[in-house]
Amino acid sequence: MLPVFWNSFTYAGLKKMLLNRLAVPLRTLPKLTRAHRWHHTSLTNELIENMDKKATWDRFYTENGSKGQFKNFEWFFGFHSVQDLILPVLHSMAYSQSGPLNILDMGCGTSALGPCIYRTSPCAVKVTCADLSSVAVKLMQNHANSTSVQPCNPSSALAFLELDCTQLRGYFGARSLDLILDKGTTDALVRSKEGQVKAGQMVKQCLQVLKPSGSLLQFSDEDPDARLVWLEREVRGATLAADVGVQELGELRGVSYFCYQISSRTSTLVQKY
Repeated sequence: MLPVFWNSFTYAGLKKMLLNRLAVPLRTLPKLTRAHRWHHTSLTNELIENMDKKATWDRFYTENGSKGQFKNFEWFFGFHSVQDLILPVLHSMAYSQSGPLNILDMGCGTSALGPCIYRTSPCAVKVTCADLSSVAVKLMQNHANSTSVQPCNPSSALAFLELDCTQLRGYFGARSLDLILDKGTTDALVRSKEGQVKAGQMVKQCLQVLKPSGSLLQFSDEDPDARLVWLEREVRGATLAADVGVQELGELRGVSYFCYQISSRTSTLVQKY
């Protein structure tokens, strides 16, 4: 059974977050005290109940994108909070291959995480920002086209893709990705009515498309006592053996965040908990 606090947020807390448009944790939404009134009650209720549904996120990003000028929406935190973790990982991976590193930002929404990696990575990367919502993907693509951001490495590439993250094998070949990033996607799934099973399917799909030296990094505010138990259970049911580890990222606005690493071999990035 999944931890009780995975569902321990309220309609009021989510309403506050949606208009606040700040990087916020999911399980601590009730603690937010400074925000505006959210009038779209039906959208709020739909989001809470159906975080695993495409139609829900299409509606969310349509409403969020209708406010005028494009603005990245960040769950938890932005790229700068984890760049000192991600960039060294890419640097170490680059030694083992000659071509660009294949990176997937899974459930990207309108986060700047993927584009920031593309823009700042000294080593060549092919970053795919993927989301279930076609609206989010279109917003990201249009923003990238209008800003013409140049990569640090001229061999880097940036792409946007609409996909169901529980069906990665339909888009990526076996052992084709070096790094998969999950910033809040799993956390959103496990809060929906049917999302807990889908979250497990997503982990198993990730292991199938990762290279033997690759890793899945989950960024979450979920406590290791709960998340590690769940992850270890899921990887035991996978066709490929995997290791699970955790590293505490630190505290931001009173909330502790963690990086969970799932890889097909022991990594030096994080230690076993």
